[in-house]
Amino acid sequence: MDFQQIFNAAPKVEASAPGRVNLLGEHTDYNDGFVLPTAIPQKTTVYLGLSPDDQHHFYSQELEEQIDVQASDSIPESFASYIFGCIGVLEKQGITVPPLNVYVTSSVPMGSGLSSSAALEVAMLRGLRSLLELDLDDVRIAQLGQEAERQYAGVQCGIMDQMASSLADTDHLLFLDTRTLDRELLPFPSGAEILVIDSGIPRTLAGSGYNQRREECEEAAKQLGVRALRDISDVEAIAHLPELLKRRSRHVITEDNRVLEAREGVSAERFGELMNDSHASLRDDYEVSIAGLDQLVEILQKTPGVFGARLTGAGFGGACVALTVAGKAGAIAQQVLEQYNRAEQIGRVLVP
Repeated sequence: MDFQQIFNAAPKVEASAPGRVNLLGEHTDYNDGFVLPTAIPQKTTVYLGLSPDDQHHFYSQELEEQIDVQASDSIPESFASYIFGCIGVLEKQGITVPPLNVYVTSSVPMGSGLSSSAALEVAMLRGLRSLLELDLDDVRIAQLGQEAERQYAGVQCGIMDQMASSLADTDHLLFLDTRTLDRELLPFPSGAEILVIDSGIPRTLAGSGYNQRREECEEAAKQLGVRALRDISDVEAIAHLPELLKRRSRHVITEDNRVLEAREGVSAERFGELMNDSHASLRDDYEVSIAGLDQLVEILQKTPGVFGARLTGAGFGGACVALTVAGKAGAIAQQVLEQYNRAEQIGRVLVP
């Protein structure tokens, strides 16, 4: 069913935003650190129109679910939380948003660590920008999307996902300093392309240890006397921390260093080594990987033609990303899934 069938009217505006995959820089964005994501071909599209009554009406094509709310209502966790959040953050800026009909369709898989929520937020805010003729640039769109997720979905996320969805493209890596928002588009390593495989293990950030990891990093920064862990570049400086905080800090520090090295331009072989090191750090020091992700990454890392592989997104389930020999990703994916599926997981190729 489309917008016309659901709402008995044509939409006034249409807006889209892509999902993202992160190659390096995991759990560094809420530590004011550095990241290297890229956009993926999958995207979220929203269609907006004016509601004929005093309610907002939100419909998800994928979920085949409609939620109707008053502007003053609170919404249980659902796809509508992110839409309602985008409306809410604009209204807190003094912008009046009339009752809306909103139709959402998306090819960005939910629960895979590819920022389906950020894609929805950015698409929604782009739609509102057009509908209400708002003076919002792409960075401001990303910042408002982050606030929507924090305030209405309960995830104390960093800015990476929304910035990637708002500013990245599929042909480059986006180097982003999440403190200053300085950024540049970088080429992929020569002779390489990316492969993204969904582990088939869904996860939600609000129900995981994501917010706990953030709290641990903030406590470590407090004990170190710095604004954020981004301000520490030498792991020797964390030697006196309690063991748990030391391991969390070590991941963030070494991950920032990996991103900064990759930014300078390295071979595909070296980039792959950095990805492998990143996964080990996420598994051992940050403890956000799980058995299914480790298994999929190990299969990828051992497959000929793969330079390196790691989990992508916050962990606790979701997808893995690999850097492969250019032109070989499809064949490699088939080999990997033959092994992974024998372990009774539900892997699927997302990119290419």
